[in-house]
Amino acid sequence: MLVTPAINAELRHAAFGADEPLDAAGRGAAERAGAHAAASLRTHTPAYAAPSVRCRQTADALGLAAEPEAELADWDVGIWRGRELEELAAAEGEAVRAWLTDPAAAPHGGESLLQLRGRVGVWLDGLAGPPGAYDTGGAAGPGTGGPSSAGSPSGPDGFRGPAGPRRRVVAVAEPAAVRAAVVHALDLPSAAFWRLDVPPLTGTELTGRAGRWNLRCGIPLAPDPGP
Repeated sequence: MLVTPAINAELRHAAFGADEPLDAAGRGAAERAGAHAAASLRTHTPAYAAPSVRCRQTADALGLAAEPEAELADWDVGIWRGRELEELAAAEGEAVRAWLTDPAAAPHGGESLLQLRGRVGVWLDGLAGPPGAYDTGGAAGPGTGGPSSAGSPSGPDGFRGPAGPRRRVVAVAEPAAVRAAVVHALDLPSAAFWRLDVPPLTGTELTGRAGRWNLRCGIPLAPDPGP
């Protein structure tokens, strides 16, 4: 399961990552999610977290002994780091248009969308191995109400090696990395990245194996507090 971090100022203002910590609202939400889902999430092992402050703080609040995983880091946007998208669109409109429409473009000097997709895809496929390398078996994330149907493919949230028990992996990953993982796993056109929304503190469950993934997205880690 891939978990997005709790909210902070960067996420509120659509700013490119300056590695800021969670704000007060984000810390509170992460702590509530931890109280609700920590016991379930701790059944997933190993646990990983992207190296940003917000991802590490979210992992801590969820009670995860997470190993750092650089492959789940935020999109490297080079000289745009710390700036807001609205500001950039006004100041560098042509560069932003190229970035949004050409998956090979990197006008900021960092990673292109294709490079981001490749980085996260290599990590994801490395968890489950090549097609056919693992037996199948169901798995459930927090709040799913039970395991998936018998015989369904399983993967980073539940897969079994040739001679070992099923593994259920959890990773607190940057939203861009989660979106790239979904695009890679489902073999979607790179343009689909821009049509995906992964809210803070939600789980994206990918079950299966390299070359055959199934998706369950938008899993809340805490009950809706209501109005």
